[in-house]
Amino acid sequence: MQLTTNTRPFIEAEVYSSFILHNLHDGLLPETFYRNVSDFSSGEQLNIKTIGSVAIQEAEEDTPLIYAPIETGEITLRITDYVGDAWYVTDDLREDGHQIDALMAARSAESTRAIQEHFETRFLATANDAQVDADPNEVNGFAHRIASTETDNVASTSAFIQMRLAFDKANVPMQGRVAIVDPVVEATLASAVTITHDVTEFGRKILEGGLSSGMRYTMSLFGWDIIVSNRLPTGTFSDGTTQVTNAVANIFMNVADDNTKPIMGVWRRQPRVEGERNKDRARDEYVVRARWGFGVQRTDTLGVYITSAVNV
Repeated sequence: MQLTTNTRPFIEAEVYSSFILHNLHDGLLPETFYRNVSDFSSGEQLNIKTIGSVAIQEAEEDTPLIYAPIETGEITLRITDYVGDAWYVTDDLREDGHQIDALMAARSAESTRAIQEHFETRFLATANDAQVDADPNEVNGFAHRIASTETDNVASTSAFIQMRLAFDKANVPMQGRVAIVDPVVEATLASAVTITHDVTEFGRKILEGGLSSGMRYTMSLFGWDIIVSNRLPTGTFSDGTTQVTNAVANIFMNVADDNTKPIMGVWRRQPRVEGERNKDRARDEYVVRARWGFGVQRTDTLGVYITSAVNV
């Protein structure tokens, strides 16, 4: 006869599973920031065709036009990340310990947090890696990769204007422009100018859709909805003219719709936990695994502003 008293490990495995899945759903970066590729349900790589623009010709009477093909290309999306976590609790600890259920719940929460942070870090790293370092990454003659030339390479408001112009020249829509910056940059901006904290209509959608716990919406500046994150790429970066050591790559992008988002992503395996009884070792074991991939679908709606990671 099976009762709750003699089948306790299976009950707890079910509770932990619901706890982890619920928190991962609330904590991960919202799909607002990347295009969720729904037609990539099998295989290791998805090939996506791209179409360029058409150049109009001057026409004259009794003069044939030049037959010109439209530019085409291909982008790829691969499953790039496979992560997991595992933990167990022994019977001896259950028998001798105090508040073990609370300990296991806390352990589950930390697993949730670790996957969340890795997911968000990989997204931001993919955005920075989409550009060529030590190059201005110009689009229509305007740089989309800018390094601060201020004293100590601190952030400046003029760079936000410069990036806005670059996006304007690339015909990027005004709606949906987002700048994800380091807290050091946000502190510099706050001390430099009087900033309005009025929430734009798009910013309101971001707030309503939710952000991961490591990000926060903070302000609107020169058409950019500014979000603060501690998980931006750091290192030594350059725009081809200025190199910054101990730098952070602040990410600018347009996420108005799936056509303008620079980054695409797909879940191959949503995070889920499994639990079982190891009778030989007298313990309950739990594992969680997740697989996903990020890729670049366009670079004209992407910008990187390189600043000091420590100087305000």
